[in-house]
Amino acid sequence: MSRAHKEHHLIARIGWLRAAVLGANDGIISTASLILGVASAAGSRNDALIAGVAGLVAGAMSMAAGEYVSVSSQSDTEHADLTRERRELVATPDLEKEELAQIYVARGVKTPLARQVAGQLMEKDAIGAHAHDELGISESNTARPVQAALTSAVTFSVGAALPLALTAVSPSPWLLPGVSAGSLVFLALLGIIGAKAGGANILKPTIRVTFWGALAMALTTGIGALLGKVV
Repeated sequence: MSRAHKEHHLIARIGWLRAAVLGANDGIISTASLILGVASAAGSRNDALIAGVAGLVAGAMSMAAGEYVSVSSQSDTEHADLTRERRELVATPDLEKEELAQIYVARGVKTPLARQVAGQLMEKDAIGAHAHDELGISESNTARPVQAALTSAVTFSVGAALPLALTAVSPSPWLLPGVSAGSLVFLALLGIIGAKAGGANILKPTIRVTFWGALAMALTTGIGALLGKVV
C-alpha cells in the first residue's frame, strides 16, 4: 500500500514572512536612526527616548496602514478577476475549458490529455482551477490585508523596542556607540532569522540588511551632529 508523500514548501510562508521581516527591519533602522540623530544633536538621553517612543508608535501605525491599504488593493484586484471569471464560466463554459486546456498545452501536455485534465478539474472546482492556473491565485499567495497589517505593526514594534531598550540601559557617554553597535547586531540576527525561515543562504540577507542599516544610522547621526552645531 502506497503512502502519500507530503512536502512542505517554504513559499507558503512568503506572505507573512515578507511583512514580518520588513516590519522588524524598519522598526530597528528607523527608531535607531531617530535616536542617534537626536542624541548626536546634543540631545539628552531622555530626549532620545521620547523621540524613540514617538517613532515606535508613529511607525507601527504607518506600517499597519500602509500594508493594509497596499494588500487590500491586491485583494480587490483578485476579487474583481474572480468575479469576472465566474461570469465567463457561466456564459461560455466551453471556451473557458479550452482556455484552461491550452494553458496545459503550453506547459507541454498533449492536446487530448490537456482537454481531459481541464474537463476533470472543472467538474470538481471550475473557479479554483482557473484561479490557480489562469490567474495565478493560490492559497499561499492570496492577499490577506488584516494579517499583513497586524504582522507589520507587531514586528515593527518589536524591532523598534530593541534600540529603545539599548537607549534606556546605555550610559550617556556610550549612548551613540552602544545603540549603533547593538542595532547592527540586531539587524544581523534579523537577516539570519529571515533567511533561515525562508530557506535561503544566510550570508547575503545578513550583509544586505546590516549594510543598509549602517548607512541609515550613519546618515542620521551625521545630520543630527551637523544640525546640532548649527542650531
